[in-house]
Amino acid sequence: MNFPKMIKIRQRFTGPVVADIDGTVSKQLDSAGLKQNVKPGMQVAITAGSRGIANIHLIIRAVVRELRQMGAEPFIVPTMGSHGGATAKGQVEVLESLGITEAFCGAPIRSSMEVEQIGQTEEGMPVYVDKNALAADGIILMGRVKVHTDFKSPIGIESGLMKMAAIGLGKHKQALLIHSHGVTGIRDIMPKVARVMLARTKILCGIAIVENAFEQTALIEAIPTAQIEARERELLAESAALMPKLPAEEIDILIVDEVGKNYSGTGMDTNIIGRLRIQGTPEPQSPRIKYIIASDLSEASHGNGLGIGLADLTTQRFFDKLDFKAMNENVITSTFLARASIPIVLESDRAALAAALRANWGVEPEKARIMRIPSTLHLEYLYVSEALLPEVAELPHVEVVGELAELEFDDQGYLPKMQHHP
Repeated sequence: MNFPKMIKIRQRFTGPVVADIDGTVSKQLDSAGLKQNVKPGMQVAITAGSRGIANIHLIIRAVVRELRQMGAEPFIVPTMGSHGGATAKGQVEVLESLGITEAFCGAPIRSSMEVEQIGQTEEGMPVYVDKNALAADGIILMGRVKVHTDFKSPIGIESGLMKMAAIGLGKHKQALLIHSHGVTGIRDIMPKVARVMLARTKILCGIAIVENAFEQTALIEAIPTAQIEARERELLAESAALMPKLPAEEIDILIVDEVGKNYSGTGMDTNIIGRLRIQGTPEPQSPRIKYIIASDLSEASHGNGLGIGLADLTTQRFFDKLDFKAMNENVITSTFLARASIPIVLESDRAALAAALRANWGVEPEKARIMRIPSTLHLEYLYVSEALLPEVAELPHVEVVGELAELEFDDQGYLPKMQHHP
């Protein structure tokens, strides 16, 4: 089979960048009035999730330093629901893979899956909080605000500080309860659980992080506890405006070099690929992609291949890296089982692409609209096929930076990994 020629392009995105992490954190914590609430000797828990947030280790370290200057004794609490295999040890390993270590951040990590009930929602759902965080004299809630990969919220609360409170601080037990209601749980019940936590725990403030299209830190904002919900709504709109997207809506085949939890909670960002795979929920209207090839799993995912079910084809390499215990724990907790379904497994990228082209009815292989990306998080540099070039080259934010060339596979039939930078 003849494969179409591909060419490298660059998408130019715009957005703010935080250049001085330490200075910004210091200024924000001061503006949120933290010094008035933190007394010498206080034990303060800092939440740390499992997402691959840009500079997260630097931001946590900066918060630790500020707290120590106030005389407090900070510690880090893994807040990630069922991730890390839903074990205390596994969650520490996830943090370490993100650069969040005790040595680097200058604070101990206290990891436990034990929780205590602090109340319940109006509908009667119990609300649980991490035992270590609850025992602290104060909690700093930290997380990235962005559009969620499972739903669109009518109240503007999706992935952010409220979710970090409800599902993160609630650990595996709370995650199971919320996710047992499917989309209704994370869209409608999650904010109610978060409100109970905000009212009944010693959350000193929230630290919201927003990223630009280059996955750079665009904003760090410390928010007084009483303002977290209202401000998160505003920040969600700002985050959505900064999000990148694919430069075409009609795509025959999308090759994703790496799927991973460090790129998206769903392995591949559903907002980028236009697929939800949630029972009873309509699929997004764009982009429209016939076939997605998941080429490999990131090392930072530790075998959790959640998101492989969003693809139509994958490789033996990806399949061999799967840790079914970790992946299954995560997907069963979420209840969106299709996202861990195993698609057709081919021996290589070459074989997967050939199969997708074979099933691309009525389109000659040389005329297929193919796009290749490093991951759904990295969309600045990507490859498009010759058939897509005239369309994307006309876009004002796209620059053609390569030459049309044949695809090159290694001896095992795999494409060399793309770099997400020049």
